[in-house]
Amino acid sequence: MEPKDAKVAIAGFTVWLTGLSGAGKSTIAQALASDLAARGRRVEVLDGDEVRRHLSQGLGYSKPDRDTNVRRIGYVANLLSRNGVAAIVAAIAPYREVRGEVRRAHEAPFVEVFLDCPLEELARRDAKGLYARALRGELPQFTGVSDPYEPPDHPEIEIRTDRVDVERSVRTILEWLERRGLVEPACGLA
Repeated sequence: MEPKDAKVAIAGFTVWLTGLSGAGKSTIAQALASDLAARGRRVEVLDGDEVRRHLSQGLGYSKPDRDTNVRRIGYVANLLSRNGVAAIVAAIAPYREVRGEVRRAHEAPFVEVFLDCPLEELARRDAKGLYARALRGELPQFTGVSDPYEPPDHPEIEIRTDRVDVERSVRTILEWLERRGLVEPACGLA
């Protein structure tokens, strides 16, 4: 018998933000994590660049290496979410097949969010000049230019980040999570 004040386990889930470099994945992931944490949720952000540095060091950018990286991110997200954590993934994850594989392996709800943005806008935003270099042929295997990106066929949420700001993007995701009972509505927020 549980004590009267025992907390009910809160279900975890994974929000997987996918899209091209510069589409806003890391920025939106951090803003979403802050909001969920303010609501009392346990939350972790798995940023593709950080995971590559710490868990996938030594992998290149071939399709098999990219697939391995995405599977590793998916494995960690699954571990977190099945243990009540809101796992937020910010990773390009360019191939549909492996994203689908990660979704099927999940034991908690998996929410795919496609952050869509035209290449021209991504190149304009790019402070590091990576798109300009890739378009000149100086960066081989650059996703969306010299390497493919396969947009999701049926994401739960699609956001055009050239038209919608970070605050509205986060609100769109939170409203979707609230409607499905994965997140309690925030008190006092309209």
